[in-house]
Amino acid sequence: MPTISVNRDILFSNIGQKFTDSEFDNLCFEFGIELDDVVVEKVNNKDETVYKIEIPANRYDLLCAEGLGRALSIFLEKTTPPTFKLLKPSNEAIHKMTILPNTASVRPFVVAAILRNVTFTQQNYDSFIDLQDKLHQNLCRKRTLVAIGTHDLDTLKGPFRYDARRPTDLKFRPLNQETEVNGLELMELYKESHLKSYLPIIKDKEFYPIIFDSNDVVLSLPPIINGDHSKITLNTKNVLIECTGTDLHKCQIVLDTMVTMFSEYCASKFEIEAVEVTHVDASKHIYPKLSERFEIIETSEVNKKIGIQIEDSKMAKLLGRMGLQSQIVESDKIKVRIPATRSDILHACDIVEDVAIAYGFNNIAKTIPKTNCFSNEFELNKLTDLLRIELAQCGYTEALTFTLCSREDVADKLGKKIDQIPAVHISNPKTLDFQVARTSLLPGLLKTIACSRNMPLPLKIFEVSDVILNDKNAEVGARNERRLAVVSYNKQAGFEIVHGVLDKIMQALEVPWKTGYELKHTQDATFMPGRCAAVYAYGKVIGTVGVLHPDVIHNFELNLPCCALEINIEPFL
Repeated sequence: MPTISVNRDILFSNIGQKFTDSEFDNLCFEFGIELDDVVVEKVNNKDETVYKIEIPANRYDLLCAEGLGRALSIFLEKTTPPTFKLLKPSNEAIHKMTILPNTASVRPFVVAAILRNVTFTQQNYDSFIDLQDKLHQNLCRKRTLVAIGTHDLDTLKGPFRYDARRPTDLKFRPLNQETEVNGLELMELYKESHLKSYLPIIKDKEFYPIIFDSNDVVLSLPPIINGDHSKITLNTKNVLIECTGTDLHKCQIVLDTMVTMFSEYCASKFEIEAVEVTHVDASKHIYPKLSERFEIIETSEVNKKIGIQIEDSKMAKLLGRMGLQSQIVESDKIKVRIPATRSDILHACDIVEDVAIAYGFNNIAKTIPKTNCFSNEFELNKLTDLLRIELAQCGYTEALTFTLCSREDVADKLGKKIDQIPAVHISNPKTLDFQVARTSLLPGLLKTIACSRNMPLPLKIFEVSDVILNDKNAEVGARNERRLAVVSYNKQAGFEIVHGVLDKIMQALEVPWKTGYELKHTQDATFMPGRCAAVYAYGKVIGTVGVLHPDVIHNFELNLPCCALEINIEPFL
């Protein structure tokens, strides 16, 4: 869950009440959030108390002091949810934004809104910037889905154009820079800065998205940086907020969140001016949407789901405390107004959750379930535990290795090619050690032995765990397979060592030789030629047993022989 840092005094001012740390901690618990830490920070040579608060990941309206303070004030019944007013100027006066066709290949959507006569202080300015950062990291998925741009409207002249141009065909002065740069120079300028993680989003694109005003002044080059010409300061009065992205729905949510949180600083509180956006298909849309909707819930059904028994009027009051104004339309039916700030409410079950929070989870009486059921251990896990006991009794030590590994581990080091392995690849691996999901248990065991070479010989380890295989016939395109792997590392590696382990396993499973399982000669790049066999059970190949190839041993930085066994245990269920 995201953690926000909020100045205590500003938050208490927004709530309209002061608390001790203990009282505020209890309030957070009742509201369904958590006070993670209380720290004292130096700001302008003054000590300021800062609360670090964990917020549910889908509550975007709580990511700033304004939204959190407003929500807690409503929860304490000190105020009511605000009514947002969307101001739509005449067709001649309304600011317009036109999307040009080139944007379709990079970031096809843009939405915008204006906040008029805003009064910025250092505190709410910092909060304004911080909310953008929190949304970028959370809902915007590090700007891959949405990027937010904020501009001093008084420095610009509409109408605006959202275009995409080749990197060499654009030139502007980025935020807080002294010189103009083109797209390629921009990438070079910020390759070692705090913006470097965002550069790959558009770096290899043919066109870079860019927003101009009618004088060809560059507002921003999303999702990287704004232009310096329209930067916001404490003296800014009229703010243009634009959100570009690849997901129009999320662009709308982000824009609604920004304007609903900070329209309270406008001279006309909670008033937002609309912007007309013309899409590529020539359709015209007014943003922000600030869309509200209504849901009808049944009191009896909500009571049943939570395990409580309250009347319609009390439930409506509880919903009001959560910012959901409600009205009883008839007995057992409540009409709930879902405001623009609550994009997290997707279904009636989300309303049920809010009722439970307002009622208090600790106030829900514990009851014995009215249904009887008998549980059993999952058969595959039961078999796994039994085999673990058998292998431990054979003198082997269990290892637990990572499910993710590098492409080298499952391919090159085992003498195979990555394109011939049904591996599930990680689309954005953070390190070279975790690029694919393992397709074999052997790499993890061999790496474990490599880290334990100073231990007395022999090293005999095993693992019974899942591998992940790419499978187009599976519902999600991949499937798990439970395998058993054994590795013996010693001065001598005999085929008979792992053959004996295999026989012991089959004996425990009551699988007879020949009629149940057998070994047949096979060729496998991981094992030495002539010292490798395929394990067949009930006529199907379930694994391989043999002595590892010297190249494989060397690839894992080992210097003594190894023999290994790896089989699929699912056929024995």
